Amino acid sequence: MKKIRLLQLGEIPSALVAGLKVGLTRELSVPCDILPPAPPPSYALNPARQQYCSTQILAELAAQAAPPGTKLLAVTSNDLFIPILTFVFGEAQMNGMCALVSTFRLRQEFYGLPPDAELLQGRLVKEAVHELGHTLGIAHCEDYNCVMAPSHAVEWIDLKKAALCEACRATVATV
Repeated sequence: MKKIRLLQLGEIPSALVAGLKVGLTRELSVPCDILPPAPPPSYALNPARQQYCSTQILAELAAQAAPPGTKLLAVTSNDLFIPILTFVFGEAQMNGMCALVSTFRLRQEFYGLPPDAELLQGRLVKEAVHELGHTLGIAHCEDYNCVMAPSHAVEWIDLKKAALCEACRATVATV
């Protein structure tokens, strides 16, 4: 991966995106560009669920041309789902060029708690690195400290680190 392009889908605080750029550059040692914001993904809204289908959003993102070695990471504040799950924090194309993360369930306010900007920033970086890891072909990891460990609840995100474990890092090195 030579570069990451960050795309805001809808309203995302610029400080949060700037912090994500710093975190991704630190954790993945790859430069990041912030693209001009795009409108919210209204085409992916499921009215019955009042959620957005992340797979539909990924399909739209994949239709955009990208230079070789570049990954596109979209960030939204909308609640995401895939049909077989109640919600997802994000989704990515395995070995693909696109990934998507949502801040919706990463915010403390979603759980009835006071806002915590630092905690939100950390969670967002972890989820972004996780989804970008999938674009690099890394599957879920059994090491609960590894950023590639699955997260079925926000507490699981809080337990893990933002970095790849040695085994996952070695996987990327061989790709």
